[in-house]
Amino acid sequence: MDEDAGEAAKTAHLKDEGVLAKLRAHPIGVAGVAVVVVAGVIGSMLWYLNSRHYTSTDDAFIDGRPISINLEVTGNIVLVPVTDNQIVKVGDLLVQIDDRDYRAAVDLAQAQMEQAQANVDNFSAQVYEQESQIAQAEAQVIQAQATLDFSKQQNTRFQDLVENGAGTVQRAQQATSEFRATTAALATAQAAKTVAERQINVLKAQRKNAQARFGQAQAQKAIADANLTRTKLYATTDGRVTRLTATVGQLATQAQGVMILVPLDVWVTANFKETQLADIKVGQPVDIAIDAFGRSFPGHIESFQSGSGTAFSLLPAQNATGNYVKIVQRIPVKITFDQRPDLQLGPGMSVIPRVTIR
Repeated sequence: MDEDAGEAAKTAHLKDEGVLAKLRAHPIGVAGVAVVVVAGVIGSMLWYLNSRHYTSTDDAFIDGRPISINLEVTGNIVLVPVTDNQIVKVGDLLVQIDDRDYRAAVDLAQAQMEQAQANVDNFSAQVYEQESQIAQAEAQVIQAQATLDFSKQQNTRFQDLVENGAGTVQRAQQATSEFRATTAALATAQAAKTVAERQINVLKAQRKNAQARFGQAQAQKAIADANLTRTKLYATTDGRVTRLTATVGQLATQAQGVMILVPLDVWVTANFKETQLADIKVGQPVDIAIDAFGRSFPGHIESFQSGSGTAFSLLPAQNATGNYVKIVQRIPVKITFDQRPDLQLGPGMSVIPRVTIR
């Protein structure tokens, strides 16, 4: 046994001397391997130290709010001055509907409004005239009252003269007749005033009805004007035309979609793991690499969504079960460009944002 052990030790010693001899025979190769190993260790340490300052995700894409352009009125399309993927500015004409029927509706509403206004003016004139008649009737009542008062005094005086023997019976009878006549005249004047006042109430009611008809005509005119303006659709923001379906000669119906306008102002929605959010803050700089163009653009963290992506999905996850498995959730983070890129970007394009967290 001692001899076997000695032989094994002797063999191992010879092998070690052989390896050392080979290494001594290739000093340059040994030095090169050592340099590579040391460089690898140093590079790994530098990479680790540098990566601690950044965090990123490949679950990110260009986002925006595309606007669906829908018709508000029915009619034949007579003009489509835009084409697929064309850039338009705010106020540019997108689609025009044949507006002849709507112009006719505006003219009809205008005529009805003018007719209603004429009726209002007519009743206003009648009310004004009736007010003059009432004033005249009031004056007649005052005059009849004054005449009655004088006639009453005359009748009383002549009746006293007859009783005292200083006057004639004929003159007294004449004074009594005049008193009765003036009393009747006062009653007639008062009745005429009452009729005139009642008539003006009727005229005012008719004028109020005419004013209501005028208001209705104004509303119809406003609707007609609005429908006329809706025959032309204009761009409400700077954007790019896509999914264009409108064609000249096509009979379009109300609420029909004819195109989608993709705004030029876009941002990035990055779905970071919830375990990454502890180091991400609003305002931190972001390097946004766009896969389609192989270029990067500066941006910054704008905001965080109040909840995970699954919480707002059509069918949210129900975890109140006995077979719950914890899964790291992703939180949508909005990243905006510091300056609009000079590229054709659209919703859904893949990007890789790298956030500087330290």
